[in-house]
Amino acid sequence: MHLRPSLAYVVRVVVPGGSPGSGVFGWETGPVSLHTTDLGDHGSRIVFCHGLFGQGRNWTQVGKALAADHRVTLVDMPHHGRSSWPEDFDYVDVADRVAELLTADDPVTLVGHSMGGKAAMVLALRHPELVDRLCVVDISPVDYTQAGEFRGYIDAMQGLDLTALAGRADAEAALAPAVPNPTVRGFLLQNLRRDGDAWRWQANLDVLGRDLAVLGAWPEEALAGTAPYDGPTLWVAGAHSPYVREEYVAAMERWFPRVRRVTIKEAGHWVHSEQPDVFLEVLRRFAG
Repeated sequence: MHLRPSLAYVVRVVVPGGSPGSGVFGWETGPVSLHTTDLGDHGSRIVFCHGLFGQGRNWTQVGKALAADHRVTLVDMPHHGRSSWPEDFDYVDVADRVAELLTADDPVTLVGHSMGGKAAMVLALRHPELVDRLCVVDISPVDYTQAGEFRGYIDAMQGLDLTALAGRADAEAALAPAVPNPTVRGFLLQNLRRDGDAWRWQANLDVLGRDLAVLGAWPEEALAGTAPYDGPTLWVAGAHSPYVREEYVAAMERWFPRVRRVTIKEAGHWVHSEQPDVFLEVLRRFAG
């Protein structure tokens, strides 16, 4: 990968509570390793958490743009990318694992989209000393009961006969009837990896599919007695997205009293991909 000479580029695997090691694919019986990519070598630190079916590299364009002035960390969340797989999906567990990457003497600007946004909110609430400011992208601290499109994506991915694929073009064609949107289809296929002569999904589809209701929920019970996060909070919404609505404002203000909402025009749920320049400028001003 070619980067400007001024940018440092480091890829590492961190084992929370243990020593660095290699990525593990399959069920975890020990510490869960989180794969991270670092950009930049000076300035305040910005940490990015991606959404469902994503990977840390989804934030590469934004991360590179910020790396001239900030140290940027792109995290592969548990069950995704090159990070390993716990036995269950749980927002408190995910947030605590990401928190292991942070230190109180270097609090970060924490950015999370969708699933990563919920994890980032939980992290800020449970570990406020680690988060200098919080940016939540197109998600709210509420229960979403409709998992329709995501259930359909998981079913389509699991329904693909990986043994019949000669190449990536075959996967593209096979997935097209179930996922007609080429942008979404390309995004999902970023999870398809070839190991020797065999193909596999990097995302832990079995657990993500089984725990889809947990992914859509907000861990209200687990956060009982937790104080609101009092740091600056930016709530970025896509104008065409259903995930940030007026009826969710009260919940957001309850947990994040210093919240400021910004709605980006001509954007849906994937705000940072659909309007990258606008999103970058909004985030740049917020991060300082």
